[in-house]
Amino acid sequence: MGKRNMPGGMGNMSGMMKKVQKMQKEMAKVQQELEAKEVEATAGGGVVKAVVNGKKELVSLNIDPEAMDPEDVEMTQDLIIAAVNEAIAKAEKMMEEGMAKVTGGMNIPGM
Repeated sequence: MGKRNMPGGMGNMSGMMKKVQKMQKEMAKVQQELEAKEVEATAGGGVVKAVVNGKKELVSLNIDPEAMDPEDVEMTQDLIIAAVNEAIAKAEKMMEEGMAKVTGGMNIPGM
């Protein structure tokens, strides 16, 4: 009796594997597209602007020359750190939201 059910079960497993493979291909495509996108963040009212790509790599950093106060280098450094960290957080959120669209919000280990 159990043997009769086995081929159908294997067919379902095969169909499931095809769906998983399709999802993996779609996720890879979306990930590649998102990695190429850029997000920006500013600090100090726009005095410092950082641009990060989907790979969380800093691709651009602009500092208003007027922000460069030789008397307060520490403040400029803090603004740079704040802008870069915010841009990285935006890139992470962009990637998470993009992947969630593909997976339907399922938490799939390793993907």
